Amino acid sequence: MNKVYETETFSKLYAAAEKSEQEWIEKIKDHLEQNLRTGQLLRFDWFRERKFGDKRLFYLINEESHKAILVSFGSKKEQQHIIKQRKIS
Repeated sequence: MNKVYETETFSKLYAAAEKSEQEWIEKIKDHLEQNLRTGQLLRFDWFRERKFGDKRLFYLINEESHKAILVSFGSKKEQQHIIKQRKIS
């Protein structure tokens, strides 16, 4: 069983998300607990996304430690900003 964590930034985005988005994110958390290799690769095997309408859930995985961390949730339009922000952090 894998562990799923979230950043403080993600927690704030989650709290502000619509109910349907929150429900979808909870399902993705359940999927990640079973299989870290879900979602689309974003340049690196450890950086992935899942799509929900026009929004994307961005997360990092570590298969050796069986952990995933949810880092951001935003629109396709915000994707490049989110990726650049993660490089700086």
